[in-house]
Amino acid sequence: MTIDVKKHKKKIVDQKPSINLVPFIDILFTIMIFLVVTSNFSATDVQTDDATAADDASGKPNVTDVSGDAQYYVMPVANLHKVVVNGQDRSDAISGSAVGVQANVIDGGQIQIKPGEIIINTPPGVSVQDAVQRPEL
Repeated sequence: MTIDVKKHKKKIVDQKPSINLVPFIDILFTIMIFLVVTSNFSATDVQTDDATAADDASGKPNVTDVSGDAQYYVMPVANLHKVVVNGQDRSDAISGSAVGVQANVIDGGQIQIKPGEIIINTPPGVSVQDAVQRPEL
């Protein structure tokens, strides 16, 4: 019995490659299940009223709506190392990367928050010493 080599070569050459998608889908689902199981889903506070966010473009925190009757509010800033009030350095009021700012200053003054520093211009009638205080954390 002889082997027909030409027929065998032609059969191999004419054969088209095929891709089996079943292992690909199995691996894809395995990765997806791994990501879902290991992901951390936590609830975050999301402001749903975009109309008020568009109206308040000054960047100042709006504490008068929900704040109550507190005189000072803690303003935390990452790596806070400098607080300037009306051109005077008040870095001594920093405690734990936060500073207490008077409510009148937040409502009527200007506050610029930059990485590591806060620059405050107080409204008329508010002294530099009264504008910020060291928060009790």
